[in-house]
Amino acid sequence: MLKKNLLSIAVVTAAMSLAACNDTETVADPAEPEATTEEVVVEPVAETEAEPMVEAEPMADDMNMEATQTIAEIAANNDNLTILTAALKSAGLDTMLMEDTKYTVFAPTDDAFAPVLEKLGVTKDELLANKDLLKTVLPYHVVPMEVKAADIPYGTDIETANGKTISISEDNVITDAAGNTANITGTDIMASNGVIHTIDTVLMPE
Repeated sequence: MLKKNLLSIAVVTAAMSLAACNDTETVADPAEPEATTEEVVVEPVAETEAEPMVEAEPMADDMNMEATQTIAEIAANNDNLTILTAALKSAGLDTMLMEDTKYTVFAPTDDAFAPVLEKLGVTKDELLANKDLLKTVLPYHVVPMEVKAADIPYGTDIETANGKTISISEDNVITDAAGNTANITGTDIMASNGVIHTIDTVLMPE
């Protein structure tokens, strides 16, 4: 009887140990990850998105665009060249600067006329009424060919439309035999019939 009881106890103990082992294995067994073993497939980007961006063409610079206005028209639309425009009209030279012939105009700004008015002791209206003077002074600011800033022959005599010469230094200062000195303040205002460079002094021929 005792032997049977011991055998029963041994069987029960073995069964309990086996059950315990099974429980431990169940707890220790990690659950299989859901869909983690599947290979992640990266969908290729659509061709329309993968195409390189087309670089935008640079906008044309105003000075590089084809000019459609003449020198006279550009001067007439420039708020800093109102006196020059009126003087050209008064002297009848505005039509010359509307022709197809190429010109370079060294254009005095409105501020450039103030010292001249003071020196001559006249008003703006009196100056504009003096057509003989204007016909002498204004052509002195015109060169009968197109000369852009990059093409200025520095240190060389440049003949103007009235037959007299001026010279331009490398620092863009105009001088002449009459003792005039003018600074070029703006360059390459392109017109259909030439180019305008603005200056800060009216050139007065001898």
